[in-house]
Amino acid sequence: MTYLGCTKLERVIYVGAEAVVGLGYYLGTRAIYKLRIPKPYRDPSLDKLIRSERTLNESRILINSRRLNVNVPKLLLVDVTTSLIIMEYIEGKLLRDVLNTLDMSEVIRISYIVGKQVGTLHKNSIVHGDLTTSNMILGRDGNVYLIDFGLSKYSNDLEDYGVDIHLFMRSLESVHHRLKDVILGHFLKGYEDVVGKEFREEVEDKVREIRLRGRYVEERRRR
Repeated sequence: MTYLGCTKLERVIYVGAEAVVGLGYYLGTRAIYKLRIPKPYRDPSLDKLIRSERTLNESRILINSRRLNVNVPKLLLVDVTTSLIIMEYIEGKLLRDVLNTLDMSEVIRISYIVGKQVGTLHKNSIVHGDLTTSNMILGRDGNVYLIDFGLSKYSNDLEDYGVDIHLFMRSLESVHHRLKDVILGHFLKGYEDVVGKEFREEVEDKVREIRLRGRYVEERRRR
């Protein structure tokens, strides 16, 4: 995890199936380094192509999201040949770790903001792909930032939007169970204020369909 301009790499903060993420500095600015790692089981040329395309896709979506005024990290450098993205470090805490400790008024404010942010993405055909409170940061400035767009994509498929919301709901049920109804209600209000009532209802119908499918599969497994 060294790169021209990297004056100091403090530590590796995450090792995932697809990428290694490190915290350090780039040209004097505190930065996050995300390096997609080679897969030994893939043909080397195919592997490089896949990693390069995913790096390029993630970078484009981050750039377009910022143009839409969605709070995401600012890109500092993209190197498609090495599948490396360097982006700004957001000062703050994961929403997953703090949401349950906040005053109710702050929970409501944050939930509404997140809903508007996700609504803006969906209205512009962007799907996050891993929409959980683990991939949101409550910044020191009070803003909520969406992070980790590694599974993001462009889509006009209602199913993809429904999966995004379904994943968010599951994260609420598992980590923020006590607050889930309040969070979801204000999230959907913010979402509707961007996409409109009709589109929100269509997405909610799709979410119900996805959840029913999941329950059916789970019941079949138990038999």
